[in-house]
Amino acid sequence: MQTGCGMALSGGLRCCQRVLSWVPVVIIVLVVLWSYYAYVCELCLVTIEHSLEKALYLFMFHIVFLLFTWTYWKAIFTPPKEPTKKFLLPYTEKERYDNEERPEIQRQILAEFAKKLPIYTRTANGAIRFCDRCQVVKPDRCHHCSVCGMCVLKMDHHCPWVNNCIGFSNYKFFLLFLAYSMLYCLYIASTVFKYFLLYWSGDLANNRAKFHVLFLLFVALMFFLSLMFLFGYHCWLVGLNRTTLEAFSVPVFHNGPDKNGFHLGIRKNLEQVFGKRKNLWLIPVYTSIGDGLSFPMRTISESQNPLLSGENQWDDEDGTDEENLVSSHIAIEIDT
Repeated sequence: MQTGCGMALSGGLRCCQRVLSWVPVVIIVLVVLWSYYAYVCELCLVTIEHSLEKALYLFMFHIVFLLFTWTYWKAIFTPPKEPTKKFLLPYTEKERYDNEERPEIQRQILAEFAKKLPIYTRTANGAIRFCDRCQVVKPDRCHHCSVCGMCVLKMDHHCPWVNNCIGFSNYKFFLLFLAYSMLYCLYIASTVFKYFLLYWSGDLANNRAKFHVLFLLFVALMFFLSLMFLFGYHCWLVGLNRTTLEAFSVPVFHNGPDKNGFHLGIRKNLEQVFGKRKNLWLIPVYTSIGDGLSFPMRTISESQNPLLSGENQWDDEDGTDEENLVSSHIAIEIDT
């Protein structure tokens, strides 16, 4: 009876947590809806008198608004990518691992299994990175998100403002969301400023529109400054091919920690996130390179790559992992 009550209580808490996790998203949506009303109705339709200026402002605003909402939608509803079943510890190995009490033998079991996988990073003490919750050997740059309850490929961070884990599958969308959010705020602030001065000096007398226009400029500038620092930080991370987690916890390789282990040069680093087709970089469609399971590295040569020595170990009945192998990027030596 007590067990049943405890499970019901735990389920209720998880349900409340899921509901509350949408609160930051709802706040952002409400602010955006108000900004749309304030700009379109109170500024363009009520305040601006010249038809040509009104039409131009509305046309440009809706282009920026479309890009902003599109990228926000993609950042929210693009699910994080998990490791494939190839990284899942088999049942027999899992039994051996769970029944073994000696840590060194557990490490040996994981090391034997990981020989078949394209894994180069290790824990701080040199062991294979293993998630006890998901029962998977973690691919390089993969981490467990306690909020999402899953291991996420190339995890960057969990963002409450999109209620999603930012990782390999949606990092491009998150960056574009930040960029178009800044553009949205900057466009509003620059076009509203003229009428802000007119209202402030008393040359315009519509009190209702005055409140919306004055507050619109203040909110746009406040969000722009906040987003500018966040976007600048992530641009720095992309330029070095790091994630937020890797910026605070240096990846450990066979030869020890290396904060620049995935750094390939700025151009190749950008291509890892945005793809090779530059005409699609600013469009919120998926163009990132690779499969999220393996990544090019600065100091690993092709002869050391298990993807080359053990291709047959990645064959799969349904062909899924074979496709992943073709799309994955072999580690290369980069001159620095």
